[in-house]
Amino acid sequence: MNIEIQESSIQQQSAITITGSKSESNRLLLMQAVFSTIGIQNISNADDAVLMQKALSSDADIIDIHHAGTAMRFLTAFLATQPKREVVLTGSSRMQERPIKILVDVLNQLGAKITYENKEGYPPLKISGQEIINNKASIKANVSSQYISALLLIAPSLKNGLELNLEGEITSIPYINMTLSLLNQLGIETSFHENTITVKPINKGVSPITLTVESDWSSASYFYSIVALSAIGTQITLSAYKENSLQGDSILVDVYKEFGVQTTFENNAIILKKVSENKAPKVFNLIKCPDIAQTIAVTCLGLELDCHLDGLHTLKIKETDRLQALKNEIEKLGTKVSITDNSLIIKDCKSLNPNVIVETYKDHRMAMAFAPLGLKTNIIIKKAEVVSKSYPDFWKDLSQIGFSLKEN
Repeated sequence: MNIEIQESSIQQQSAITITGSKSESNRLLLMQAVFSTIGIQNISNADDAVLMQKALSSDADIIDIHHAGTAMRFLTAFLATQPKREVVLTGSSRMQERPIKILVDVLNQLGAKITYENKEGYPPLKISGQEIINNKASIKANVSSQYISALLLIAPSLKNGLELNLEGEITSIPYINMTLSLLNQLGIETSFHENTITVKPINKGVSPITLTVESDWSSASYFYSIVALSAIGTQITLSAYKENSLQGDSILVDVYKEFGVQTTFENNAIILKKVSENKAPKVFNLIKCPDIAQTIAVTCLGLELDCHLDGLHTLKIKETDRLQALKNEIEKLGTKVSITDNSLIIKDCKSLNPNVIVETYKDHRMAMAFAPLGLKTNIIIKKAEVVSKSYPDFWKDLSQIGFSLKEN
């Protein structure tokens, strides 16, 4: 399915309810599988969370998690701790190109039994569940935080807990803190001092508790972009959000001040309002929140602003190589882009070429990041159904606030 967006003008005021964060949902779903006394409200309806639930309830010998990267990492750790269970964990062709050796090596050092079915270092994995006794491990700190969170989430169920040493500069600290905070809410004792994280075992189980998942801040990023690209006075209300969010992407509140977007917290919601124009070049280090890089880059493009984005090294191992994908598609629209393994630079923005077909590379964030440009020109988003990975209602919600959309 392709979505054609005719150059649109949105309503001056509108409101959207966004589903629960898939990052929080998947963490809590894994903890619920470990401790059945946990209840969860407002679980994400994204593909990743649906696949996670399905996989955790499956007793099959082969589990296919398709494109769900978080599920691959979290399930690798979980299944490794299930004695007498032998499973082949696999995914899509792209998933089989995404490295997982760093996580597998740490798990095997702890006493897990995981081997590779095909290429060394990549899924599919053959996992023979074990009781894990060892409780000390080290992992590079600049890898995907999902590797680290996968280890932390199984730690309370290990006989001796876990002491995890992070080697070097730490990437995506907010996501690690999200995991630790959720563990703390369940009564699990943790500490994070300098580069060492300790999680105590909780062999007696978790007391009954129900937690509500906050709405997804990554999904909110596209509406920040829409407001930034709109006229002064445009306002969108999004629910349900917390001012003291656990999600790293809540940094959007500060980032989009630089684009003249004001955020107000009110009655479990955020109100985004365009209050000014700010034409200064944008420089951001996104090492703590790389998932919003595509949105920010496209916002700058739409406003014809130079930008320099750093801290992006993890984008090369996402659903696609997001740095190369951004370069390819932005240049179709008429502006040259420079990339390195860690950065993206846009200079001398040109007027947008109309009727460009944007490839999405089976990457949900490519589809959603480029959609706001429909406020500036006609644009076509190819294979637009990919948004179901994290935000199934995205196109419906855009239509609701005034975007002119046509399927073809």
